[in-house]
Amino acid sequence: MIELDLYRQQMTQIRASIAEAGESLNVAGLKEQLLELHETMNEPDFWNDLKRSTEVSRKVRIAENKVEHFAKLNQRADDVDATMELAEEMGDADLVAEAGAEIERLKKDLEELRLESLLRGDYDANNCYVSLHAGAGGTEAQDWTLMLYRMYTRYCERHGFTVKLIDLLDGDEAGLKSVTFEVDGENAYGFLRSEKGVHRLVRISPFDANARRQTSFSSVDVSPIMEDDDNEIEIDMKDVRVDTYHASGAGGQNVNKTSSAVRMTHYPTGIVVSSQTSRDQVHNRENCIRMLKARLLELREREREEKMADIKGEMKKIEWGSQIRSYVFHPYSMVKDHRTGYETSNVSAVMDGELDGFITAYLQMQ
Repeated sequence: MIELDLYRQQMTQIRASIAEAGESLNVAGLKEQLLELHETMNEPDFWNDLKRSTEVSRKVRIAENKVEHFAKLNQRADDVDATMELAEEMGDADLVAEAGAEIERLKKDLEELRLESLLRGDYDANNCYVSLHAGAGGTEAQDWTLMLYRMYTRYCERHGFTVKLIDLLDGDEAGLKSVTFEVDGENAYGFLRSEKGVHRLVRISPFDANARRQTSFSSVDVSPIMEDDDNEIEIDMKDVRVDTYHASGAGGQNVNKTSSAVRMTHYPTGIVVSSQTSRDQVHNRENCIRMLKARLLELREREREEKMADIKGEMKKIEWGSQIRSYVFHPYSMVKDHRTGYETSNVSAVMDGELDGFITAYLQMQ
């Protein structure tokens, strides 16, 4: 059958791609790492240290997922070969069609494994903080910031990431002036780090009675979260100013009746972080310290960009000429990433899912 010959050629390419992805993931090294981690977990006092046990368990889960993903793809490739052999012996067209359908599914899952193999940075596997800030454009920019927040939230939910709101400042009339949220999940920082930069929107403004075209800007900042037992970043609290204030919001349950919100300013770098979503000031203070460490880590890694080229890029002014991506609703129905050249002709699709395409294109450049 002609179809079987074509499918066999595709399977040859698929097996080569699986082997290449396995080498990039260093599956053999992951298996050795798992043996060491399992030995650590078998220590008598292992579960007495909650932080350590949680971190080791997380590393085991990530390594096991990668090894299992690689093994399953190989097993599915064997099953497809067996199905094609059986189809040829029996002359069954239904089995041929089944093999073709499985090959298409295998290609899709192989692409996911290949993307995992690209995430080899020191902090790609970490959780991260994402901060959005409205720039030039007034109310229009604040509405654009809210749109971006909703887009990233949907993206994270679709990929199984957990989103936790840390700080939010409403716009004057609509939208958001700024928002910071935590993203928890496997390779969260690796997938989202390419979003760092200024995002530009062109559309007919719903806030303009004359229906004129407006251009708005919003900046996205992504920082990796350090593990609790990681002492790479030390903060001298003498260099930090701590302010407490009433949280904004609808109120009730002491949300904005007490000074529970916390803002920290790091004098040496000028970095400012804040947290107000918790009713507990102590909890908000802990969130601020974690965010400050993440921002300081990002700053340090940017200074080492010659050594680590995967964490780079200076945050520019949130205005014209600084954008990394343009979302043009009018006059053209297209969206273009200025770094990768990736573009789509369906703007609404971008807000619902084409972010995957931009991130994929960026990772392929690494």
